[in-house]
Amino acid sequence: MLHILVKHKKIAEDIIKQLGKGGKFQTLAKKYSSCPSGKKGGDLGEFKRGQMVPQFDKVAFSGAILEPHLVKTKFGWHVIKVLYRT
Repeated sequence: MLHILVKHKKIAEDIIKQLGKGGKFQTLAKKYSSCPSGKKGGDLGEFKRGQMVPQFDKVAFSGAILEPHLVKTKFGWHVIKVLYRT
C-alpha cells in the first residue's frame, strides 16, 4: 500500500493528475506527503482490516488495485494506491 497525505483536496487532485500523466508515486510522495511514510516513497507496508481509520480501510480493502484513490480522513486528504491484497 502506498499513500500520500496532504492537507488540501486541491493538492491531492493535482497529485492524481500528475500520476495520470506518468508521474512516479514514490517521487510525488517524497515531495508532497506530510506523513512520515513519505520519506519511504509513501510505502505503508502491509496491514490488516481495522488497523486504519474506516474511510482508509474501505478503499484499502475494496478499491481497485493499482489505481490512485482520493480519500478524506480526520488526518487530511490521502492519495492511496493499493499494490496487492492477500
